Amino acid sequence: MTSIPVKLGVQQRVLPAYRAPFFEALAAACPQGLSVFAGQPRPQEALGEQAVLQLAQTYPAKNVHLLGGALYFCYQSNLVQWLEEWQPEILIMEANPRYLSTKQAVNWMHAKRRPVFGWGLGAPAVNGLFAGQRRKQRNAFLAQFDALLTYSQRGKDQYVRAGFRPERIFVAPNAAAPKPAHALPQRPVDFLDGKPSVLFVGRLQPRKRIDSLLHACAALPADMQPNLWIVGEGGIRAELEQLAARVYPAAHFFGEKRGVELEPLWRAADLFVLPGTGGLALQQAMSFGLPVMAAEADGTQDDLVRPQNGWLLPPGDLHALTAALQDALSDAARLRSMGAESYRIASEEVNLEAMLGAFAHAVEVVW
Repeated sequence: MTSIPVKLGVQQRVLPAYRAPFFEALAAACPQGLSVFAGQPRPQEALGEQAVLQLAQTYPAKNVHLLGGALYFCYQSNLVQWLEEWQPEILIMEANPRYLSTKQAVNWMHAKRRPVFGWGLGAPAVNGLFAGQRRKQRNAFLAQFDALLTYSQRGKDQYVRAGFRPERIFVAPNAAAPKPAHALPQRPVDFLDGKPSVLFVGRLQPRKRIDSLLHACAALPADMQPNLWIVGEGGIRAELEQLAARVYPAAHFFGEKRGVELEPLWRAADLFVLPGTGGLALQQAMSFGLPVMAAEADGTQDDLVRPQNGWLLPPGDLHALTAALQDALSDAARLRSMGAESYRIASEEVNLEAMLGAFAHAVEVVW
């Protein structure tokens, strides 16, 4: 069993419900205790319900949201107060330069000779106006951490290019589910009733590009058009349902479903598609033996979606999405083989246990 023998603190801006399984697993691995410091999102973010943790202590952050869009910043006014009360031996923080409390917390920890880990997606190329200065500031921000945790090999490569020591960068694959306890679901050789079923699971918001998925399905040849199952809630549901009624009536909106409620759909679907940003549902889909299709967005998809089990698409490219769907749905037997590879990856490589193991290894190396 994985064990992290330090008193651990984790800073988050917000704590969405989909992160609860990981933090509960992390708490179970921390005999000295885990405290998670997180606040409330802005109403317009449509992040859904916030997590309620049973094993980990939670401490409410006082999030002060400043400006918006490309100029958004967040200041957590009681971060040092939490540190003084919890006294973590290691602190894990989101490695986001937009969070203005970070330097204060790092200084507090370093004054006590305690390490701070940054946890982030990576450090993509900086272009445009004042790119050199912005890159220098970003790299200096990263340099204050004692180690970095990232979701993908792409993220690690970006951090190395930003000048961070490779031996202090740890890849913790982005996962929302443990190793599957069930066997690989056995699907029929051909599509049920000759019609494939495509599944989307996620928040219904513009950045998920569900509108593109509706248009892509409508553009397929008539004999290939699938049942389209859309699971989730969000502020644009009514707008999407109106669009579906016009362009793709075969779409069905199920609303919010989680856990065992969602399992029949995982098992009945033939393909999982995530046309916009986000990626945690990919690993869940793979654990039910589904081939996967995802837009190449923040890099977290890179280590999940491979030619052997799915399709990585350029973001926002409707033509590429339509072509990939036509390719995928043209061969049921190939989809079954790709789904088996998804299940293998979720069983052996990308799961909560592997993510937790990477955190434990980082602590072992640095502590």
